[in-house]
Amino acid sequence: MTSDLEGLAERLREFARVRDWERFHTPKNLAMALAGEAGELLAELQWLTPEETAQLDPETHDRVRRELGDVTNYLVRLADALGVDIIAAAHEKLDDGERRYDPATHRGSARKAPR
Repeated sequence: MTSDLEGLAERLREFARVRDWERFHTPKNLAMALAGEAGELLAELQWLTPEETAQLDPETHDRVRRELGDVTNYLVRLADALGVDIIAAAHEKLDDGERRYDPATHRGSARKAPR
């Protein structure tokens, strides 16, 4: 993790520790909480048009920002609990995508590439 993510992970770890919540912060529970928060994020955008999502009104933007914070916190907490460097994992996935989705073949296409 980068120093910013590492600092966030440490703060989240301490937040859970002082509340005696570590026993609840199992990978399964954190993944479930992450999915729930991702659902709350989706709910904020669910019935908006693509144009409306590109230009959120201030109230909706604030709600989306808060839900993104929740998603980020649970993702960072889960990665910390599993000992996963999420920045390295993201770069690895991007490397894989660059190999699988050659621009000359996939430009402008939503077609899924074989593994």
